[in-house]
Amino acid sequence: MKKTLLIILASIVTVTILPAQDKLEADAAATLIEWKGNKIVGSEHTGIIDLKSGWLSFNGDAITGGEFIVDMNSIKNSDVKDEKMRERLVGHLKSDDFFGVEKYPLSRLVITGSNRNADGKLFITGNLTIKEATHPLEFVAVESIAGQTRTYSAAITFDRSLYDVRFGSGRFFSNLGDNAIRDEILLNVKLVVR
Repeated sequence: MKKTLLIILASIVTVTILPAQDKLEADAAATLIEWKGNKIVGSEHTGIIDLKSGWLSFNGDAITGGEFIVDMNSIKNSDVKDEKMRERLVGHLKSDDFFGVEKYPLSRLVITGSNRNADGKLFITGNLTIKEATHPLEFVAVESIAGQTRTYSAAITFDRSLYDVRFGSGRFFSNLGDNAIRDEILLNVKLVVR
């Protein structure tokens, strides 16, 4: 009987000293994701894409996990001024040459952990899924806190060729010359969670 009581007490003590996990939801309307793609020589294109939903989990001030869903149908261009040319570019980005949004309407970033350095910068690890291909991703984020709102700013670069986004890629085609498009796509992200 004493042994059973000790086991129960030990279980209660163990449960009470486990750190609490907090979860904050992303404010999709306040979050901004800007993209940039470049040719090897010359031009670049920029635009935005919408966050559909997301969350981060915390243990104290450490990010322990999270998931973010991006609506690939929402991709927009911001640098082409001619409306017909802009619509043509966006249509091409949505096509199977690039992101195939009819078949793959969502992309996903799953956060697996983080470390904070002495300057307060966060080194975040996760897995990015585009077109059902998943690869690890690491990036640095800067955090700011105002009341119950946390904002994270990050420049995230990923290699599109890993996700079977082949159009204009020198990794798949050898005769592109000046028409080659860089495999690296830059995302400038301002994430707001509450």
